[in-house]
Amino acid sequence: MIVLRDEKAIVVFSGGQDSTTCLFWALQTFKEVEAVTFNYQQRHVAEIECAKEIAKELNVKHHILDMSLLNQLAPNALTRDDIEVKAGENGELPSTFVPGRNLLFLSFAGILANQVGAKHLITGVCETDFSGYPDCRDNFIKSLNVTLNLAMDEHLVIHTPLMWLDKAETWKMADEMGKLEYVRTKTLTCYNGIKGDGCGTCPACQLRSNGYQKYMKMKKKEKTLF
Repeated sequence: MIVLRDEKAIVVFSGGQDSTTCLFWALQTFKEVEAVTFNYQQRHVAEIECAKEIAKELNVKHHILDMSLLNQLAPNALTRDDIEVKAGENGELPSTFVPGRNLLFLSFAGILANQVGAKHLITGVCETDFSGYPDCRDNFIKSLNVTLNLAMDEHLVIHTPLMWLDKAETWKMADEMGKLEYVRTKTLTCYNGIKGDGCGTCPACQLRSNGYQKYMKMKKKEKTLF
């Protein structure tokens, strides 16, 4: 791991498994870390409360920015009670896809970084175990990184520690940092707003649970070998 102890970073933080794992990674990597959470009037305010709690426990300065316009422009299952949470079918994106979300989040995180003197942005997007969201792809992140620097005449670096990890490997990463149980019990990934292991039935919970079970089996197998 490259440790940048003289650098400052901003973590795009939702209080979920991925962003919390990235927050722990950032705390081990950078001298100073702040977190930013976006309020886009998501269906479950519990997500924001969870992010607040974690940031407070970890003594991380926490910014909450109003992004309510996104709710108005991009109705989806994460912002509307009358839209069913379901996976994409026949090549369509899932109903949980929020058009432009990562574009806006990272752009505003970049502006915040400019204001607080941070040169690094961290986001938990991933192209290995994802729902087909186009704004989680590596080529989008690289493109946006160039755009942000051109727009602000900056030298920001967007880090994606989870980009090529599946969910089992993400659990492994948390475990190697000694934070597996913290991430398992205190984060909120569930589309139905239930902390920890969640509802167990929504697509986010199934992905998270399958990854956890896969990792625990791998870990058990490794122990038997040694």
